[in-house]
Amino acid sequence: MAQASFPNIAGSLFATDGKPHPVQDTLTVATLVLGLLSFITSFFPGLHLLASWAGLVGLVGGAYGQWISVTTRERFGLVLGLGASGIGFLIGMANGGLFGGVIGG
Repeated sequence: MAQASFPNIAGSLFATDGKPHPVQDTLTVATLVLGLLSFITSFFPGLHLLASWAGLVGLVGGAYGQWISVTTRERFGLVLGLGASGIGFLIGMANGGLFGGVIGG
């Protein structure tokens, strides 16, 4: 009688296929950190430069990460980071934008 085998996914946080994905994992963590930074700093109008730039970099890095992602766990983290980056970016833009007060202000 044949026994079904199931992959062991308990050993790794990101790679559910058992293979290492260092580039994807790095992009996931970077997108989450930039999204959190952008989201938190967007609540302070004086930090609009940091919020908008961190959000923009998080959006670009997260979009590339989505394009090359391999596992569902990577995509889940990227979507969370992209959402936080997007919200932080938009609020940062509303408070002064990427160059507000530095160029032409």
